Amino acid sequence: MMHRARRRGDKPPLPIAALAFVCALFLLLPLVALVLRAPWGRLVEEFARPEIRAALLLSLRVSLAATFLSLLLGVPLAWLLARWDFPGRSFVRGVALLPLVLPPVVGGVALLLVLGRRGLVGGLLEDLFGIRLFGTTAGVVVAETFVALPFLILTVEAALRSLDIRYEDAAATLGASAWTVFRRITLPAVLPALGAGAVLAWARALGEFGATITFAGNLPGRTQTIPLAVYVELQRGLDGAIALSLVLVVISLTVIVAMRDRLVSSP
Repeated sequence: MMHRARRRGDKPPLPIAALAFVCALFLLLPLVALVLRAPWGRLVEEFARPEIRAALLLSLRVSLAATFLSLLLGVPLAWLLARWDFPGRSFVRGVALLPLVLPPVVGGVALLLVLGRRGLVGGLLEDLFGIRLFGTTAGVVVAETFVALPFLILTVEAALRSLDIRYEDAAATLGASAWTVFRRITLPAVLPALGAGAVLAWARALGEFGATITFAGNLPGRTQTIPLAVYVELQRGLDGAIALSLVLVVISLTVIVAMRDRLVSSP
């Protein structure tokens, strides 16, 4: 006897449905509480505060700079990982994706030991070139790039691996250089994935807290981004913290909804 294939619209078993409902409720209730407790009548007043505006503008600047650096550095590494079979490739991929699972504060400590004033490289940068990263806006960009890079690398590498290379081979056969093939064939083909990876990297950079406060500090107007400002506002009262939290929630939710097809594969 042939069994009827279960359709997507069939009702799930009761235990699964119950646990799924509890999970959804667990994730939804904090957002509901945030919306219900939001000082809607004073939002404009809260965002007009100089320290809040400074954190918002700084976050926008440094997150966009971190996204640009992620594109500049991440695309070449994603291409190498996808196309070049070199010794130690698995190790390099593991290191590239490590910030995905590494506690951000540990990443901040690692950056401090390398690029801090007494770090492996930071002292030389300051003595030879006058470049100081700790306690500066540039340091925030470095910290955010560190945690955002894996999102771009993972997305672009997956797109490159699934790309049909026959067009690239045909262009190379016709005499196109490797750079021309990459610029005229490969890059346009993975442009949607590149955009998705950039948006994910930007959202991650915008919400970074641990690596930023550990490596760059929490200086208003210089290194205090939105997540750090939320932490400071919590010491004063809930209104400012809730207002800034709503900004991050709206941005994150928008990114997730827009990138749904990239994040979840549907058969």
